[in-house]
Amino acid sequence: MHQIRFHGRGGQGVVTAAELVAIAAFNDKHFAQAFPSFGVERTGAPIEAFARIDDKPIRTREHVYEPNILIVQDSSLIGTVDVTAGADDKTLVIINSSKDKKEIKLPVPSKNLFVIDATKIAMEELGRNIVNTVILGAFAKATGLVTLNSLKKAIEQKFSAKGKSLVDKNISAITRAYNM
Repeated sequence: MHQIRFHGRGGQGVVTAAELVAIAAFNDKHFAQAFPSFGVERTGAPIEAFARIDDKPIRTREHVYEPNILIVQDSSLIGTVDVTAGADDKTLVIINSSKDKKEIKLPVPSKNLFVIDATKIAMEELGRNIVNTVILGAFAKATGLVTLNSLKKAIEQKFSAKGKSLVDKNISAITRAYNM
């Protein structure tokens, strides 16, 4: 089973990112689940969301304490929140940052660290600093757990009620991140 933990701040689409991973996994014929962890937090407060992907039914419903994959949507959380709690030397970390990989100080092997400037792509493609879909393009490429086509379909399924323009912009953003 692949266990994914998302870190971000309230209002950044962390929960939606986890849901999109689960939808994409379903589209690829896997079993999946996604759920958030937050209470009375407000916009900007640190939050977590979780997703699991497997080829058999998933019975557990607990938080992800030992992730295979970490997705950090906001690098300002590093040093504030222990984003690598439960990670080991095999955990992949995908982080949104404009910094060079060598500048990111996390206790994970460098080969497992994937850095993408999702903020820049989001601003250019979406016109807003909402990086949740952008970073999923990098997730698909780095892990191979979901296909780019399944992510595109998930975006269409999740956002179609918000209009074709938003769907198209998000698909463009994830495609760009995937190809980086």
